[in-house]
Amino acid sequence: MSKQFDVIVIGGGPGGYIAAIRAAQLGFNVACIDEWKNAKGGPALGGTCTNIGCIPSKALLQSSEYYEHAGHHFADHGIEVKGLGLDVAKMVGRKDTVVKQNNDGIIYLFKKNKVAFFHGRGSFAAAKDGAYDIKVAGAAEETISGKHIIVATGSNARALPGTPFDEVNILSNDGALRIGAVPQKLGVIGSGVIGLEMGSVWRRLGAEVTILEGLPTFLGAVDQQIAKEAHKAFTKQGLKIELGVQVGEIKNGKTGVSIAYANAKGEAQTLEVDKLIISIGRTANTIGLNPEAVGLSLDERGAIVVDGDCKTNLPNVWAVGDVVRGPMLAHKAEEEGVAVAERIAGQHGHVNFNTIPWVIYTSPEIAWVGQTEEQLKAEGRAYKAGTFPFMANGRARALGDTTGMVKMLADAASDEILGVHIVGPMASELISECVVAMEFRASSEDIARICHAHPSLSEATKEAALAVDKRTLNF
Repeated sequence: MSKQFDVIVIGGGPGGYIAAIRAAQLGFNVACIDEWKNAKGGPALGGTCTNIGCIPSKALLQSSEYYEHAGHHFADHGIEVKGLGLDVAKMVGRKDTVVKQNNDGIIYLFKKNKVAFFHGRGSFAAAKDGAYDIKVAGAAEETISGKHIIVATGSNARALPGTPFDEVNILSNDGALRIGAVPQKLGVIGSGVIGLEMGSVWRRLGAEVTILEGLPTFLGAVDQQIAKEAHKAFTKQGLKIELGVQVGEIKNGKTGVSIAYANAKGEAQTLEVDKLIISIGRTANTIGLNPEAVGLSLDERGAIVVDGDCKTNLPNVWAVGDVVRGPMLAHKAEEEGVAVAERIAGQHGHVNFNTIPWVIYTSPEIAWVGQTEEQLKAEGRAYKAGTFPFMANGRARALGDTTGMVKMLADAASDEILGVHIVGPMASELISECVVAMEFRASSEDIARICHAHPSLSEATKEAALAVDKRTLNF
């Protein structure tokens, strides 16, 4: 007889492992299945985020930022660095250590919360007697049974048609994190989060980086005042960003990659690079899930169809994270995982898509929550806007990083905050105050009246709120 569980989670990424832990906290007998392997073949919990996404990219971004500071900015502080060197292997090794610490941390959390872990690929086998049989294909094959199933299988990098990833010269985010030496010339197709972050890493370490973007605007989803400020900063740093291009034939040779493309004027161009990173988005991962065995519905993109509560078309089958609709963000997956576990327990799990923060961990960082000015104009909503530059912030001056601004948008009548957009130092941390404020439907006046520590970067948020009412104090 197969092992019986109240809840089985397929996938151990941010949505999956968090859902499993929360379900266990609520008193359910929980199992989690995940197939990620480390270099030794052991389990590597945490999914794409921990293994080849959020965590390792931030480790490399931090290392590369230290290197750039040592080479170009320490002198401004009176710190002399002589004989600066670079050990890419050690840098990548440190990144791998950070990943392993996170992998091991999740295993510890499973033990702490009494979540049963099965190492292998989970797939639907059958639906019977009000439960679902789930096959686990690992070192040994077995079948377990659960009343509730939460699918959290994540996403995969999207390849260009006719240009598969070889992870040697043509790289996904996975290969981009494992480059063994600084390429002389690096090409990036796509100026989204992954393209900009990975391009920034290798540019700081000495590569000549060219980013090719098909859209005519830079960071089209970002408030365009913020996007223009970011574009100016990246260009000044040395990133070459070409917009409105049409990529043609890509040739992968022994010594590098050749990309034929037409620029925004329609002129034929060729880019020769040592390595090419393709970051044109991600696709829902249902490979091997065997949804047809139980009649689980997928949409035309291959994502699992769910309603607003993450329920699928099947009773007691749920899905969260990148494998369903909505932004492909680790923290969105986590919130959905918690909400689903609580809904299974009869509680009222809550996820507000309007207050999910977005972050691009470049330097300067870009972070935002809520609506952009362009979106407000498109819907005809009357609004007020306030901005405050970091060049007028005392802490930013002390840091030596005054690039960027905070921008706040509020309803013209009620003053409710509708969106906050930041480009500048530590934007990823500053945005949290704004998320909290919007979740509680605060007004810009609320932020303007709250005492912020001095000197701190967060004062720029307060000043942007004051600017909504045209009464900044320091600019």
